[in-house]
Amino acid sequence: MKTYEKIYLLLEERDDYISGEDLAQELGISRTSVWKAIRQLEAHGLVIEAARHKGYKLVKGDLLLPKQLEQEIGLPVFLKVDSDSTQLDAKQGIELGHPSPALYLSPYQNKAKGRFGRPFYASRDGGIYMSLRLSPNAPFLEFKPYTIMAAAAVVKAIQNLTNLDVEIKWVNDIYLNQKKVAGILTEAISSMETQTVLDVVIGIGINFHIDYFPEELQASAGNLFEGRPTISRNQLIAEIWNCFLQTDEMELRALYKEKSLVVGKQVSFVENQVEYRGTAVAVTDTGNLVLELKDGRAKTLSSGEISLTSW
Repeated sequence: MKTYEKIYLLLEERDDYISGEDLAQELGISRTSVWKAIRQLEAHGLVIEAARHKGYKLVKGDLLLPKQLEQEIGLPVFLKVDSDSTQLDAKQGIELGHPSPALYLSPYQNKAKGRFGRPFYASRDGGIYMSLRLSPNAPFLEFKPYTIMAAAAVVKAIQNLTNLDVEIKWVNDIYLNQKKVAGILTEAISSMETQTVLDVVIGIGINFHIDYFPEELQASAGNLFEGRPTISRNQLIAEIWNCFLQTDEMELRALYKEKSLVVGKQVSFVENQVEYRGTAVAVTDTGNLVLELKDGRAKTLSSGEISLTSW
């Protein structure tokens, strides 16, 4: 573990100041090395208060710790500080022969994209951007509903660590207080010759504690934590993937249904340039959304995008 990471952990566990001398003695380094490490932490976006005769105090922010996450999740973790997209990083990992499964992290994404190739806002600080690569080598008909499993794992992790009441907007968005705080993008690499899914990359972006959203997003985007977070990003990352990897699949499917934001609500969607309106009545085990249209007909959506008309 690097010196600045060790100092971060010492600062994180203290609510009060810790002197530079104490930090130096604890780690067996010079006061100059402590000062340089503090500057590195500030370059990573952490706010550290320095006071004469008191020392240093962590005021805001946290640091992604890939080695610690590897121990907690039991998977290789690749952190790329300057990333265009963790989805691309995971795909490049396939070409480079990285082991699978593996997790790819970045504090920021230069070319972040969501569903349908749409760009989405990635903050320089306070976000979680990560992608998990799996290699199921599964026949098409046995392909698991990874998106709903990941969404349920995010909800379960947040429930385990906080008292926040988050919900799932079909099919892949996490909402808190009617604002989107997280999104999920699942991409598959398949072989048409063998009719199998070779690799899956599950991307998750979370507005953990972001200071600023562009004006066009301020009405729709929210934070998991508006005030000072009660947990670290590392804690949430580890809990999400432990929930995903260790929770029974049927339990995740049941939780997805239970935490649905749309069941029982009036929704609208567009298909072949025609707008339809109806009531969402159920989510199936495979993640399809069952609707009752205004004319009484039933409609099942396996993909696409809906709007909550009540909003």
